[in-house]
Amino acid sequence: MNTEITSIGSGYALSQEQRHRVLRNTYWLLALSLVPTVLGAWLGVATGITESLRGGMGLIVFLGGAFGFMFAIEKTKNSAAGVAVLLGFTFFMGLMLSRLIGMVLGFKNGADLIMTAFAGTAGVFFVMASLASVIKRDLSGMGKWLFVGALVLMVGAIVNVFVGSSAGMMAISVAAIGIFSAYMLYDLKQILDGGETNYISATLALYLDLFNVFQSLLALLGIMGGERD
Repeated sequence: MNTEITSIGSGYALSQEQRHRVLRNTYWLLALSLVPTVLGAWLGVATGITESLRGGMGLIVFLGGAFGFMFAIEKTKNSAAGVAVLLGFTFFMGLMLSRLIGMVLGFKNGADLIMTAFAGTAGVFFVMASLASVIKRDLSGMGKWLFVGALVLMVGAIVNVFVGSSAGMMAISVAAIGIFSAYMLYDLKQILDGGETNYISATLALYLDLFNVFQSLLALLGIMGGERD
């Protein structure tokens, strides 16, 4: 059996054993990354530290922090420091999520909405992981289209920060759920096919997919199903 990296076409593919190792390490780190996310969200809700981050200021802090962390993760992904930086990033993302969670918890059924969003996100992940394991077709061509879709979505979300439209938020949330669910399938297939060889980079990609699906589901549920006292 060949356990080395073998050349296929214009690129390289990892052996099945190596792909499974990357996938296993990715799943472990992804599960671990949820701990600082929950801690960050809890701290933000408990202290209200993110309440002042509204409009343009909130956008600047979020984008600056997120892209700064992602740049640092890319630079350290081949060392143990990459894990620490990734976990710091997930804590930051939990902190940024706390404002939305706090708003949803203001509804009478807020806790139920959060659990529904969590269950929905887990369901999407299960479906995409199952599809990635049975689809034989190469999905690498999806990447450029998903990237364009994500850019358009980001521009729309930035505009809506200043417009403050509920209908716009609903449309953006629905689109985000679709785009990042597809991104989840794409990223999982990349790992399974040997296109992604670094488990820290793989974890970052899947974490962002899950974060965006959860956040969008929660926003959508809050707009459509939030019950006032």
